Amino acid sequence: MLAAVCHGKKDLRIEDVEDRVLAPNEVRARVAFGGICGSDMHYFHRGAVGDFAVREPLTLGHEISGVVVEVGADVKGLKPGTKAALDPSRPCLKCEYCRQGRMNLCSNMYFLGSAGRFPHVQGGFAQHLVLHEDQIIPVPDNTDLLALSCAEPLSVGLHAVARAGNLVGKRVIVTGSGPIGLLTMRAAKYAGAAEIVATDVEDPPLEVARTKMGAARAVNIAQDPEGLQQYESVGGYFDVAFEASGSPAALASLFKMVRRGGRIVQLGMLPPGATPIPVNMLQSREIDLVGAFRANGEFRLAVDLIVSGAIDVSPILSGTYPLADATTAFELAGDRTKVVKLHLELN
Repeated sequence: MLAAVCHGKKDLRIEDVEDRVLAPNEVRARVAFGGICGSDMHYFHRGAVGDFAVREPLTLGHEISGVVVEVGADVKGLKPGTKAALDPSRPCLKCEYCRQGRMNLCSNMYFLGSAGRFPHVQGGFAQHLVLHEDQIIPVPDNTDLLALSCAEPLSVGLHAVARAGNLVGKRVIVTGSGPIGLLTMRAAKYAGAAEIVATDVEDPPLEVARTKMGAARAVNIAQDPEGLQQYESVGGYFDVAFEASGSPAALASLFKMVRRGGRIVQLGMLPPGATPIPVNMLQSREIDLVGAFRANGEFRLAVDLIVSGAIDVSPILSGTYPLADATTAFELAGDRTKVVKLHLELN
């Protein structure tokens, strides 16, 4: 089969990769679509995500959907031809974090397309993919597989909302209107947020935030650097802030805008060593600063919300490219003036 394999910085190759034999509890899926995630672009542009560097050829991709083509001898309830969401997470279910119900913090996690362990966990930008049966979420035959491939990033937004606590009637700000930020806005709206303000440095994603994803106001902080000052008066305005840009300056700005006793949820990956936190303000205003990492049980909820139409992910879909043109797609995916999210069509 063919796969998009990263060999290092700016070195993405379409290569023949061996398709292995199934274990009794495994399923082979024909991958339909794969969304190009920010982490995929970091591997492509830098050869690393944070401290996770590519040390061997790595098939990228973890935002995927597909169709079952073969099932192992012990697999029940799945058959060839079934459309499915493909969960990229496989926690061990044995470590202390898994036993505590925090599987996203698993100390022995296998996550598709990640260089976080060695040998690396090969990803889903391949024509076929073998997964444990628990990672296959069957969906109705009429499901749009392109939309379904957004279940993983939507689950990240849903998990961030879960980390924020009850949002009913709350005022919310989301810094960064990339795919994760936009889906977090929509998840916050679904969870009952009364007011959402979106920020970014580009107008096109802000237009999507305002018109499609539930934001009442969208602020381009590059063009209007004073546009958020009104929220700093009288001890802050927002009950909850989601930092989805990965910008140290964005994180630092939130402490003045969040009310006493409010909460900041950090989704964006900040550069190593660049985390300016005003500790005195955090302490004196009793602001909770919490992290949100991937998802923990929200993947199935994301699938249900997409399949039912309760959350429409189509506003973030900017186009698809065939697997053969993966390098072109990766180069274009970073142009935030033109695209929100690009997908590869694997078959």
